[in-house]
Amino acid sequence: MATLVTGGAGYVGSHTVVALCEAGREVVILDDFSNAHPRTVDALGAVVDRRPAVVEGDAGDPAVLEAVFDGHRIDSVVHLAARKSVAESVADPLGYYRSNLGSVIELAAVAVRHRIGRIVFSSSAAVYGTPTEMPVSEDSPTVPQSPYGETKLMGERILADAAAASQLTAVMLRYFNPVGAHPSGLIGEDPSGELSNLVPRIMQVAAGRRDRLEVFGADYATADGTAVRDYVHVTDLAEGHVAALDADISPARSRVYNLGTGSGATVLQVLAAAAETTGLTIPHELAERRPGDVEATWADCSRARAELGWQATRSLHEMLADHWHFARSHPGASGA
Repeated sequence: MATLVTGGAGYVGSHTVVALCEAGREVVILDDFSNAHPRTVDALGAVVDRRPAVVEGDAGDPAVLEAVFDGHRIDSVVHLAARKSVAESVADPLGYYRSNLGSVIELAAVAVRHRIGRIVFSSSAAVYGTPTEMPVSEDSPTVPQSPYGETKLMGERILADAAAASQLTAVMLRYFNPVGAHPSGLIGEDPSGELSNLVPRIMQVAAGRRDRLEVFGADYATADGTAVRDYVHVTDLAEGHVAALDADISPARSRVYNLGTGSGATVLQVLAAAAETTGLTIPHELAERRPGDVEATWADCSRARAELGWQATRSLHEMLADHWHFARSHPGASGA
């Protein structure tokens, strides 16, 4: 039996494939490569000593999904395929609702028909919007401030309803901010589209591909005026998916978990840590806030520790060092 990983050639997806393979699971990747590179699949083969099965196609296409389930012995799904830029979702809300929710609906329908036992869903801390208290727990109010965040919250609800009406188990993982790369330097953040995340843009400046970093928002009520986020190593995050697949959760139920470190860092603190890690000066300039961004958020991960036996173990400096290692090893990728 195998685990289907939609978006398995992407950033979080590729690291999740590694974690699953290292846990002894067979994996089938479904990816349309709209925001990932086929070369990632070859790199995965080098990391895990075997090339995972790959199907190129849209996770929201019922015909593609039926062919995957008919052609492979799938018993579980990790659903990561989605559009994920907050700013882009504000500019193109209908595109985000169509893409992100369409894939959840179609995948859930096929999974129920094929009697799949478990779906692990890639959700986001964006579902919380601007938290009213910190740290954020899974019981905190969910008030998304962007169409992207809305699609993640709606996706959770769709899967919870599908689970309640079938023998499916749905596990929602609310990611905070993935950073870093595999320590081998073979896989990392390598999108084919425009970069929207902080650390890849920092690394581009460090490598001389950008003149300076734009810091979006310097008037927040934080220690230095810049936004605070909970940054988690992508390998820690990937291991959380294995824990979610193995967790003792009854059929016809759903459960939500935060995946983060439990502490936050400002943009300027991350910038200073990156300069220390790379040994380079990283010029920056202050810019206006971006639509949909929130001021500060970090996770309460006690539920994941108690029920999944999972917690993040890698530091911010480890995240940045691994990211920089990948960036220097891949001149055509996001960080160099």
